Amino acid sequence: MAQMQVVLVLSLLLIVAMAESRNIGIDTVPSCISVYAAQIGDTCFSVAQQFKLTAEVFSSINPNLVCDNIFAGQWLCVAGSI
Repeated sequence: MAQMQVVLVLSLLLIVAMAESRNIGIDTVPSCISVYAAQIGDTCFSVAQQFKLTAEVFSSINPNLVCDNIFAGQWLCVAGSI
């Protein structure tokens, strides 16, 4: 019985957390229109400059990108919307 109560409380907390994240826009998904295949030596800064993007826009359309680990051939979004 105690396990059932714990499961119910955790379920309620999960539902509340999901509802709150929607209210503050955490679930927004970027839409990519154009991509670029990274070249050896590319950095987030150099790619953003090449496509005339601010660092903020570049990172928002590439939300899961780890700038320290860009590799040749990696697809980077260079035009899109949030």
